[in-house]
Amino acid sequence: MLGEPEYSMNDLFAQLGLESSDDAIDSFIEKNQLVKEEELIESTIWNDNQRAFLKEEWNKDAAWVETIDELNVRLHPDA
Repeated sequence: MLGEPEYSMNDLFAQLGLESSDDAIDSFIEKNQLVKEEELIESTIWNDNQRAFLKEEWNKDAAWVETIDELNVRLHPDA
């Protein structure tokens, strides 16, 4: 039986409809740093569809959760 697929940050950005090259991801993260108290899935940097995807996958603790968690850490460098 196959396990859950492993998704990269590039896969996540593509799924969110964002430019998914390494440089574009680094630029997005640099330009959208979140304050410590701001939750990733509640941030205004996402449109409604992106927010819904992140929230749904996070709540399901699905295959995407590790990559979403990595994004959360990268967007909260001071946390």
